Amino acid sequence: MLLVLCVDLDDDLGRKTSFDTPVVGRDAVEDAAVALATADPEDSDVNVIFEGVHLYDRIDAEESVEVAVVTGNEGDDVSANREVGEEVDTVLAGLTTSEEVNAVIVTDGAQDESVIPVIRSRVPVDGVRRVVVRQAQDLESMYYTIKQVLNDPETRGTILVPLGILLLIYPLAIVADWVGLPGTVFGGTSALLGLYALFRGLGLERTFDRLAETARNGLYAGRVTLITYVVAAALLVVGGVSGVETLESVQNHYSGDIGAIRVLASLMYGAVTWFTAAGITSSLGQITDEYLADQFRWRYLNAPFYVLAIGGVLHAVSAYFLNEVSLEYLAGMLTAGTLLGLISTLVFAIAESRFSRSGQARVS
Repeated sequence: MLLVLCVDLDDDLGRKTSFDTPVVGRDAVEDAAVALATADPEDSDVNVIFEGVHLYDRIDAEESVEVAVVTGNEGDDVSANREVGEEVDTVLAGLTTSEEVNAVIVTDGAQDESVIPVIRSRVPVDGVRRVVVRQAQDLESMYYTIKQVLNDPETRGTILVPLGILLLIYPLAIVADWVGLPGTVFGGTSALLGLYALFRGLGLERTFDRLAETARNGLYAGRVTLITYVVAAALLVVGGVSGVETLESVQNHYSGDIGAIRVLASLMYGAVTWFTAAGITSSLGQITDEYLADQFRWRYLNAPFYVLAIGGVLHAVSAYFLNEVSLEYLAGMLTAGTLLGLISTLVFAIAESRFSRSGQARVS
């Protein structure tokens, strides 16, 4: 037996007429088509239902056939497809035949054809008949394709963001010419497009989204690291500026080329104090968050002492190459840095061992 299924995915028949769906039987389907045509002559589903009646009349003489109209709803495609599937089940359950049932699906375009896998999961499909007005045969498919592209976040960002930047060139050029900065527009637009291409090409948009999500979660969860990281970043910037200023001062003090070693030493000497402060600040923030989350370990306290030891050693080395300190001072700082790291490691390892054991003893 052949079942001709007319698909109305957005339920125009149910919304615009008094017919309850599914509609089964040639006469009932023809009456439904007339009612929908009377209510809305421009509705493309009218052609679908009449095509179902036409197929029924053409096949009726050759084999047993039944025609039915199944509808979805105005919601999203998933819920509409599910409702169509339920109505197909109702139609199949009402058929009084011992023959194997195959189906021919009649639709009005690409959007309704998204339900084909749902129908195929319930009954074998022999074919799909798309019925649209001849003048608009490609128009609905084009509309549906554009709609799908704009609904996809990834595709939407890929197409609309560069297009939006390009469309902003003309109004920005007018504003820039008015304020006397014509070159700024093209430079800024080129920079935006370049950054966007790099983000898309390197896949950095996901990383950026994760960082933004982490920052937002930290803000609402009251994480101290959110503040300490900002402070540390500011200290790093100040340290970089201080290093450059120190380099300029050293270049003014020495005549001629000062050499690569003194350049590095100057940058390090000016920046290392600020960099050390940034490292200690960020590590203390992380330790505080670990403590508040009940994940604190004594060995975490090594971090600020390690940073302090490394900063002291680098400061002494850079100062030595700039002839600011003696060799004895350098040796003393190297020894002090090493001892600071070793002592902190030993002290916190012992503390963690003893306090962990006492905590386990109390639990037991």
